[in-house]
Amino acid sequence: MKIIQLEAQGFRSLKRVTWKPGDLNVVIGPNGTGKSNLLRLLELISISAQGHLGRYIQSAGGMEPLVWDGQWAGINLRLKTTPLKPKANARENLTYELNLHRLGKSSAYRIEHELLGNFFNFDAGLKKQPLKLLERNGTEAKVFNEKQRGFSAPAESILEEETLLSIAAGPFTYNRLIPPYQDELSSWCVYHDFHVDQQAVIRQPAVARLEKRVSPDGQNLTNVIHTLYTSDRDFKHEINAAMRAAFGQDFDELIFPPAADQRIQLRLRWKSLKREQSAADLSDGTLRFLFLLTVLASPESAPLIAIDEPETGLHPAMLPIVAEYAVEASRKSQVIFTTHSPQFLDSFKDYVPTTTVASWENGETSLLTKTGEELTQWLSDYSLGELFNSGDLEAMG
Repeated sequence: MKIIQLEAQGFRSLKRVTWKPGDLNVVIGPNGTGKSNLLRLLELISISAQGHLGRYIQSAGGMEPLVWDGQWAGINLRLKTTPLKPKANARENLTYELNLHRLGKSSAYRIEHELLGNFFNFDAGLKKQPLKLLERNGTEAKVFNEKQRGFSAPAESILEEETLLSIAAGPFTYNRLIPPYQDELSSWCVYHDFHVDQQAVIRQPAVARLEKRVSPDGQNLTNVIHTLYTSDRDFKHEINAAMRAAFGQDFDELIFPPAADQRIQLRLRWKSLKREQSAADLSDGTLRFLFLLTVLASPESAPLIAIDEPETGLHPAMLPIVAEYAVEASRKSQVIFTTHSPQFLDSFKDYVPTTTVASWENGETSLLTKTGEELTQWLSDYSLGELFNSGDLEAMG
């Protein structure tokens, strides 16, 4: 399931935006234009599906920092996605609407409106209402079965701060489409704070456990690499190939020797050295490179992967490797990067990602996606990085 269109109003600098991403996306623009706010919005959607929206908004400082200019009355979003079934046609696209209403000028909020449904016949004028899966207005909430019979939830069971989607996906739901939809949104992974300082958890031995997906903070990387590297031959081959492409044939392999108290260590073995290099001794760039490879090459990757400024800390020679793995990852996941690096843009040689330019004017972010013949014609003479540097991407309508 992938995003077809995302509409948002009132979230941070995204006062009013409509965004139509592709399978592989690069959002570009100078610092301060609001690129990261798009990733934060995706994060908010995912967390709301998990049932942790109240905690997320509280940790952000309440509604004031989250609404446009601290003054907006709330946050509205509308998410249109492809069907849950991989080969289903557009008649089965789903749309999710969510409205968070700010309570006066306070930091508190309540969910005013929520709707998940199929709008195909409604948009075509064939039905008076969409085919609903769930609907909520205040504390009035219903889940609909396949015959559109609504089952009302007791008002006292509906939390003002948590979505109906997050609680209606239990094992006894009346609609079989709600649990997988909720699971898809909950599984989105947005990476924008991967810490690699000397005190970071990733540099320390980790308690061994089976994990196959890198968490949003990235600190379970050792366990994920250990799980996949030692159990999946294809994954091990991909990681070794990428490391040799970046560091040369002196790279041998990753190893995971035991440490005390059921813990394992991440170490790199070099052919020319007798002593392995531990995670504590690795450069920030090497750790970031391993993080990006693991996220993109994982056989059980998230349905949506969003990474803020993947070029941070990497040598430019590593960027084409990351781009190559991103193209492969986009065949099964929707991949989104934000960047202001022309070198990263130029790393996509034979594949032109969906390119969105973020700009800032009058206190709000605008998103303009570049597609079509004009972009293709420009790219026959210039690279994406050259267009970005020249300012022609921003000028292109």
